[in-house]
Amino acid sequence: MATIKDVSKLAGVSVATVSRVLNRSGYVHTDTEQKVLHAIKALNYTPNFVARSLSNKKTSTIGLLVPDITNPFFPELARAVEDVMQLYGYTVILCNSDESAAKEKHYIEVLKQKYIDGMIVASNALSVEDVREFDMPVVVVDRLIEGDTIPTVMSDNRKGAQMATEFLLGQGCRKIAHIRGPEHLLNAEERCQGYLDVVQDIDWFDRSLIVSGKYEMKQAMEATLELLRAHPDVDGIFAGNDMMAIGAMRAVQVLGRTIPYEIEIVGYDGIALGEIVFPELTTIAQPIYDMGALAARMLIKQIEKQPLDSLHYCLDVQMVERGTTGKG
Repeated sequence: MATIKDVSKLAGVSVATVSRVLNRSGYVHTDTEQKVLHAIKALNYTPNFVARSLSNKKTSTIGLLVPDITNPFFPELARAVEDVMQLYGYTVILCNSDESAAKEKHYIEVLKQKYIDGMIVASNALSVEDVREFDMPVVVVDRLIEGDTIPTVMSDNRKGAQMATEFLLGQGCRKIAHIRGPEHLLNAEERCQGYLDVVQDIDWFDRSLIVSGKYEMKQAMEATLELLRAHPDVDGIFAGNDMMAIGAMRAVQVLGRTIPYEIEIVGYDGIALGEIVFPELTTIAQPIYDMGALAARMLIKQIEKQPLDSLHYCLDVQMVERGTTGKG
């Protein structure tokens, strides 16, 4: 295996000059740079990234922190991040925290020791203070940190929830329930608030129509079973994410009721799984790929010390009508 000394010898330059070319640091004459690059190609030399990271603290590697890899939203987001990062020569290390703040902090400490160049955080377990202490370029996805200097990418959660609830009303639903996500998560709170914006002044509304599914399919199924036993006249359900909507579908089927003729259901996210279930899931679709790609580009700009066009992006959502709505 060729070494950096072999490259310097073939190119007729010093090891220090080869190092400057590899690290893109310091001035190297164009002709000299070409000699080094030709020598690297001729020898099929592969730089020792570990050694380089010890000297310049850069590895062309970033971390992606997600809370639950079993939720299809996050693999779709990760795919976009990886596609963009690969295009620019970066490698992505995926860390799944299981929504544990302690586990997230452990990952961050390990990644810092590996000299990663930056981090994309798609999780809500860490506090704003924790994120500020990263001491590296960072972008937060699916979480708004108002008035802060931390770059963020998210969708318009409240507007999307309003759209879903208004759509169910427009379909003729007379009593709409909401399956919400965890109370400590801002996006879950925003989606719940969007639902409340539409229904809280309607005479049939009661706080018991809001149940917690914790963004999990099984939990949502159990919560929906209890909800429908307590409120058998519910004929519309807005779930705060697609996984909970699928859990609600299962509960409705267990109770022997039909979708959409007796109960209509709308989810939130737009994951591919929603097109596989039967009936296919009506949902408020986030631009998941665009969110991941935008976050990746924002992180690269920070790493390469380029100015950002904006610190905060809130992307539009869209209504995708499928088989869980429309009584015919």
